[in-house]
Amino acid sequence: MIDPFTAAICIIFLLALFGLSIGLAMICGSITYLGLKGYDTSIAAETLLQGLFNSYTLLAIPLFILAADIMNIGTLADRLLKFSQALVGRYRGGLGHVNVVSSLIFSGMSGSAVADAVGMGRIIINLMQKDGKYPKSYAAAITAASATIGPIIPPSIPMVLYALVSDTSIGYLFAAGIAPGLLMGLVLMVMNAMISRRRNYPVDEAVPLAALPGVTFRAIPALLLPVILLGGIYGGIMTPTEAAAIAALYALVISTVLYRSVTPGQIYTTLLNSARSTISVGTLIAGALTFHYVVTRENVPNSIAAYMGQFDLSPIGFLLAINVLFLIMGCIIETGAILLIVVPVFIPTVLALGIDPVHFGVVVVVNAMLGLITPPYGLLLFIVAGITKEPLKAIIRDLLPFILALVVALTIITLVPDFVLFVPRLLGYKG
Repeated sequence: MIDPFTAAICIIFLLALFGLSIGLAMICGSITYLGLKGYDTSIAAETLLQGLFNSYTLLAIPLFILAADIMNIGTLADRLLKFSQALVGRYRGGLGHVNVVSSLIFSGMSGSAVADAVGMGRIIINLMQKDGKYPKSYAAAITAASATIGPIIPPSIPMVLYALVSDTSIGYLFAAGIAPGLLMGLVLMVMNAMISRRRNYPVDEAVPLAALPGVTFRAIPALLLPVILLGGIYGGIMTPTEAAAIAALYALVISTVLYRSVTPGQIYTTLLNSARSTISVGTLIAGALTFHYVVTRENVPNSIAAYMGQFDLSPIGFLLAINVLFLIMGCIIETGAILLIVVPVFIPTVLALGIDPVHFGVVVVVNAMLGLITPPYGLLLFIVAGITKEPLKAIIRDLLPFILALVVALTIITLVPDFVLFVPRLLGYKG
């Protein structure tokens, strides 16, 4: 007779291979396991409901999705782009720098790499390829690379998912993403400067100093959003879930009342799109919650922890091995699946080795973001290819130097925990 756990794994892979969403595939696999074990299959529904009722922070996900979708309509992204252009557009390869800086700013509002690439990315790509200033493939490449910063700089939807499976503070996870996110932006700008000098990309016309106050003033309402969010969370005024609700409301108010750039029809369409995205993420979470019961019943996490203990790995050795594993998995498995299925298996090992769970969370999320731009199946590759209509081969060629730069940043983030934990410790974290 086939082992129930093996049967569940086989069903999940087969259903996913034939196109069923990974969330539904995990639910089907979990129900199969329960049936073969002779358990009441209603345990799957009970586990799912308990997981949802006990995870108040999950409400932050649909609210951050809604906030990002609202910011992608109207003129909010355009105002942020003009502000970024005024800051760094005057240097050689200036629009490349603008691309990175605008991602740093926009990521402090959306928490989503896809939202960054679709919203801000579409605008900056059109600007970069205008009049042949930059090749389409290069504009697409740096846009995809800079979009990976989105879920590192707080707020971050992937970090909310990590907090769900690791029982780690979302506030401290958000704080831990600040320094790594800035580092990722820095290495991308350094690489852009090197490539721009070698390829002699143009120096854009500088924004006159007299115009800077006006550009800044028009962008202030949008720039205040991350200040309100992070100040509210770290000041103890609001929880991350409440901050997500404030983000969605604030984005709606400044887009409709202040900027007056959004119509009721656009709001209706945005609500529908946000609902679809939420259903997609929610299905994945539902599948992960039910499958987590199966993994726990089979004692998989503790078994893996015991197996890893045989190799006498140091914390650094374990983290480097995890980097290699997750970078490979990121090529073929979506971010949410990695965070919800794979990460929980390694949490006992992380704790046994004395690795800080907040540091580990940042390492995991950065790896997952690199997976979004890793050939051949990185999601962001297909998004920017769709925007530019450029072949993937050309985009990947221009993207490789940026992937190398981000791997350097990942190495620093992995090997220097104090760099990641510096900001959380300023806010009272004891880890």
